[in-house]
Amino acid sequence: MNIAPSLLQSRNAEPDGSRLAPVAILGADSPIGLTMIRELGEHRVPILALGRSPQSISRYSRYTSQFALVGDHLEDWLPGFLSERNVSAVMAVSERDLLQLARLKTALCATEIICPDSDRLEIVLDKEKTLAIAARLGISVPQSWRPCTGENFQAKAAELVYPVAIKWPDPPAVMARLQDHGLKLEKVEYAEGPDRLRTILDRYAALNEWPLVQTWCPGYGLGQMLNMHRGNATLRFQHRRLREWPSTGGVSTFCEAVSLDQHEEQMALSEKLLGKIGWEGPAMVEYRYDPRSGHYWLMEVNGRFWGSIPLAHHAGAHFAWEYYRCQTRPTVECTRPTFKECRARYVIPDTKHFLEVLCDGQKSLWHRLRFAVRFFADFLDPRVRYYVWSFYDPLPFFADMAGIIRKLLQLDRAGKAV
Repeated sequence: MNIAPSLLQSRNAEPDGSRLAPVAILGADSPIGLTMIRELGEHRVPILALGRSPQSISRYSRYTSQFALVGDHLEDWLPGFLSERNVSAVMAVSERDLLQLARLKTALCATEIICPDSDRLEIVLDKEKTLAIAARLGISVPQSWRPCTGENFQAKAAELVYPVAIKWPDPPAVMARLQDHGLKLEKVEYAEGPDRLRTILDRYAALNEWPLVQTWCPGYGLGQMLNMHRGNATLRFQHRRLREWPSTGGVSTFCEAVSLDQHEEQMALSEKLLGKIGWEGPAMVEYRYDPRSGHYWLMEVNGRFWGSIPLAHHAGAHFAWEYYRCQTRPTVECTRPTFKECRARYVIPDTKHFLEVLCDGQKSLWHRLRFAVRFFADFLDPRVRYYVWSFYDPLPFFADMAGIIRKLLQLDRAGKAV
């Protein structure tokens, strides 16, 4: 484990002149971690960025005071690591790190562990449990089927309404078993009919465990983000997904902020759902919304900082700071943001989406040309911000570009070697 020399600056101090202890951010390799670092740094909190690659983009942020390379199993190194350093709090990005942090809460008494409790995490990570709670509150959920041993899959598949989405209800819980059987964790797959569904389910026969099957819901992705503190939301934000990668269901690559005077009743239900779960901290409640019928279907609760958090940041909703403030400085007055109308773009995955559409021979040439014009016109839209690029913090962008070039050169060398 390596750690860069301390770069703490005098600006990271309390009004009385005393120096603030740094906050450790686990997950410095992604735009999510970078956004957390930028938000806390803008509020004068010194940052110890913890990454799993020497080229972690957050390492180069102006707001990163220190950087360290870390391992996967937190219990093996984190207690000793923190005891050697003056770290005031730890926050994390990934579900895996959050689960490990939650188990270490009692072992790290000298450091504030800012993460949800294990029992709450287990609820939101299990889609079946989350959907059951939501249904009892009157929130619409998709028709679902979880196959189990002994069922007649062929008969059940014939009864369903198609298309259907297939996804694991608790991905972290099944990831290791999938790897043991040489299977890839698929975020979501789709089946247009019973034959395709049975083919997908047969893949997991040796595992003797199957993913959740849900009826497809029309409309677009609507995410409602809330920071919960002692049963109430202290910050709210919402956005609409415009594009994602993979296009069949994945990370949001282009999204736009939606005014809080829209979907107000659904936002109230989202807050009620998180309150019923007993959630503490940030979460995104994801829906499919059909504007023609005005109907909402709950997809899942994302109980961590989500992929499109750069949009919330650019719009003025600083969830990382609000979570940190509620947990460590509740006496500091909450700043009510003035939300800005904006969009945000994750350029590389969005370009993959563009190339997929461009190469899709099933779509008309006119459709593909219109999409291409719109794709490039978005770069000229003054409302558009970016997941990584920031005029005030540009080095992570150039580090990211350098990493992409390195990967392309490695692929080229590997191709020549073959």
